[in-house]
Amino acid sequence: MSVSHVLLGILSEGAAHGYDLKRIHDERFPGARPLAFGQVYAALAKLEKDGLVEVAETLRDGGPERTTYAITPLGRDELDTWLATAERAGPYPADDLVRKTVTALRLGADAAGFLDRQRGVHLAAMKHQLHLQDSTADTAARIVIDHTVSHLDAELRWLESAAARVADAGKAPA
Repeated sequence: MSVSHVLLGILSEGAAHGYDLKRIHDERFPGARPLAFGQVYAALAKLEKDGLVEVAETLRDGGPERTTYAITPLGRDELDTWLATAERAGPYPADDLVRKTVTALRLGADAAGFLDRQRGVHLAAMKHQLHLQDSTADTAARIVIDHTVSHLDAELRWLESAAARVADAGKAPA
């Protein structure tokens, strides 16, 4: 429910409509995939159903109807509980990168080529994040970027380790 909790956090700063919630989320988490509007409105519907947000206002200024949401006292309690609760530290489930590598190996596909291409993608992403890091002084934005850079660094190390294992496996006698 972390997206919903982030939306509660944004709403704790003041009432907002879905478009603003999406925009603020995407600005705060530049390394993350942007939220889809459908995801925002689905989360808001669930939060409203659970009594964590309420409709503050509905306006219609010649265009589509705009509904502004506000956090409820129950929503604030939920947000406070979420903020006070430490996250689990693994074990981490296999992600698509690991799944694709293992599948390629099991099928005899070009796992080494995949790992090399993936390393290039990760290096480009790292370069982009480091550029973002250098271009902002905002502490919150830097924290988000630092987290992304740390994960990219760990994945790059894993890619190199996996590539070395694949290469060694290719040299092993049959």
